[in-house]
Amino acid sequence: MKNVIKSVKGTRDFYPDEMAKRQWLIGKLRQASEAFGYQMYDGPCLETIDLYAAKSGEELVKEQAFVFNDRGGDPITLRPELTPTLTRMVASRQNLLTFPLRWWSFGPFWRYERPQKGRTREFFQWNIDQIGSDSIQADAELLAVAATFLKNVGLSPEQVKLYVNDRQLMDSQLSGIGIDSQQKRAVLHLIDRIDKLPTDVWDEKALAEGLTSDNLKALRELLENRELWRESAQMVELFGMLEVLGVADYIAYEPKIIRGLDYYTGTVFEAHTTNGAFRAILGGGHYANLVSDVGGSPLPGVGFAMGDVVIMLVLEEFGLIPADLVDPNTLFVTVFNEEMLAESIRLASQLREAGFKVIQAEPEKLAKQFKYADRLGLSRALVLGPEEIDTNTVVIKDLHTYEQTKVDRARLLDHLG
Repeated sequence: MKNVIKSVKGTRDFYPDEMAKRQWLIGKLRQASEAFGYQMYDGPCLETIDLYAAKSGEELVKEQAFVFNDRGGDPITLRPELTPTLTRMVASRQNLLTFPLRWWSFGPFWRYERPQKGRTREFFQWNIDQIGSDSIQADAELLAVAATFLKNVGLSPEQVKLYVNDRQLMDSQLSGIGIDSQQKRAVLHLIDRIDKLPTDVWDEKALAEGLTSDNLKALRELLENRELWRESAQMVELFGMLEVLGVADYIAYEPKIIRGLDYYTGTVFEAHTTNGAFRAILGGGHYANLVSDVGGSPLPGVGFAMGDVVIMLVLEEFGLIPADLVDPNTLFVTVFNEEMLAESIRLASQLREAGFKVIQAEPEKLAKQFKYADRLGLSRALVLGPEEIDTNTVVIKDLHTYEQTKVDRARLLDHLG
């Protein structure tokens, strides 16, 4: 056997069963997004590197983006995220749009990373943003969208939590423990990595940034204070709104949540499994100036993103991906024999015109046709033989129970539902 050419490292093939899972996931994303009035949009998969260099951070641009020159010599990249594209699109038509915008998208993205469990180089991502409102209500709404999705796919608050923090709160708290403005950016990035590094290594890095031992002790105490949110009027208001929205049981305050991207300026949040097996299932937050950074007038916004790889692993872990994703309304029309082929095709065409999905069999033994339909995961087969033609009837065979029902052709659509 010849060697089959392999796919590109870090990419995935979506055979029909895997594609059905992806389509199921999209349906759940759509359900949660549209329940809050968000509209679907998308942007190009290729962008200029300047768009990301503006605000996404050096690591994303220099280490994670697929960057190459087009034939004209201009550097472009396969999109590693969507928020910069969103802000460019908003800036391009800012005077024509109605704010606040509520937009969502699901599409492919690329990052040059070492492929491992939960990480691929090509992935699909849910992006959802509200742009044009600076109220804490917008932050609460996006958290409610995320919680609604978790609920819709069957994840309970005991399994997954949305951990929330506020960058403004942390900025004031860092000042309160003696960390100066020049150190804050580095310290915030360290906080974002605190659970990814051994304690002694993290402490060494903090001290290397100029923190004193007293600063370090105070910082660690700060990061263990789960009641810190009560010192922020905005956080108190946020948690009050989440109660009213009915999703508070999915939310918890966590001072270690910072989010690594530089453009977040207020509320930040991530979803983790409570058993610690999966972190950053989704993540996002409040940003203030992205639209102005790409040439538009200043507009605030809040949004989050969720990749398909990790959430599917989480759903698999908890046994929440439906075992049978075949459309139950798909019908299988058999062919009794070669002479009956035209009549079977005519029946299949009539059913499609009535809105049914229909798979048309080819002439062979009926037992083999039934076996094929069963392996496809279908539940109903229609048989049209000489006797049925003479009596103007159709036989409906249940492929699970093997029961057969003969119905009048005129009442077939009513019987099929």
